Amino acid sequence: MGKRRKPSPPGRARLAVLTTAMAGGVVLTAGPAQAEPAPGLAAVKEEVDRLNEEAEQSIERYNGFQEEQQKLQGEAGRIQEKVARGQDAMNELRTQLGGIAADQYRTGGIDPSVRLMLDSDPGAYLARASAQNQVVDSQAALLRQALAEQRRLDQDRAEATATLAQLDRAAASLAGEKKAVQDKLAKAQALLNKLSAADRAKVNAQEAAATRASRSAAERPAYTGPATGRAAAVVQFAYSQLGKPYVWGATGPSGYDCSGLTGAAYRAAGVQLPRVSQSQWNAGARIARADLRPGDLVFFYGDLHHVGLYIGDGKMIHAPRTGKNVEVLPIDAMPYVGAVRP
Repeated sequence: MGKRRKPSPPGRARLAVLTTAMAGGVVLTAGPAQAEPAPGLAAVKEEVDRLNEEAEQSIERYNGFQEEQQKLQGEAGRIQEKVARGQDAMNELRTQLGGIAADQYRTGGIDPSVRLMLDSDPGAYLARASAQNQVVDSQAALLRQALAEQRRLDQDRAEATATLAQLDRAAASLAGEKKAVQDKLAKAQALLNKLSAADRAKVNAQEAAATRASRSAAERPAYTGPATGRAAAVVQFAYSQLGKPYVWGATGPSGYDCSGLTGAAYRAAGVQLPRVSQSQWNAGARIARADLRPGDLVFFYGDLHHVGLYIGDGKMIHAPRTGKNVEVLPIDAMPYVGAVRP
């Protein structure tokens, strides 16, 4: 019998396999350490576009909550001023009642009706005083005035409490929507960061070309199209903003979101539009596409979350999305819904 060969140690066996594989031109890599392939440019662009569209929807909701918050802040301030005035009036009436009490004390004691009038609850006093028939005409008139003032004061305080609660809810909604926008934009940026170096270069080149085009458009002479009057002022303002960056939640002058730009353009012509694109949809008469004129508001997507300014020849000026600038774009570049003439 021949001599049995000893089995090779496990480590030596693995080394032999690796040496053989390398000699044959095969490169082995450990499964878990293998890098994930960089995502394709087309797939990333599609997902980034989707995230940016969702972000813009959140931005318009953010704008709406911000508008509501500002309105409620104004209402709360006015109501609190009313409460302060009402309290001053009540203090004055109580001072008058106190004077009556002082006079009566000096002349022999406080009348029970006056003592009741100084009660912290005028309503309760009136019920008791009426039941006891202890109110003389002059005192009754003063008490009725105090009671009416107290009722107004209570109503104003209740209204102030309700408005401040609404303000708190609006602030919470604003903060939540802001976070939603930031999360979507962060996800979009994370996807772009995963692109291969070559694809990132393509994206950067595309963005650079778009920026150059926006700057070139911004260097055009003043608008000389067919619009006149207010419409001409609106369009001329929009032309003057070409090349400025999209900034979500912004209404100018250094940057804009979509409804911020349209609102600023109309303010320049002396017209106040609502802050949010969906509300701007109701700010004028509906216009058929065949009847579009420069200065009309043009709306996109089923929920109307994007708006631009028509400038003629099937084109608009709009603030597109984060990372881009105010630009000229054909209205067919997005899902067109309709138009409004404020």
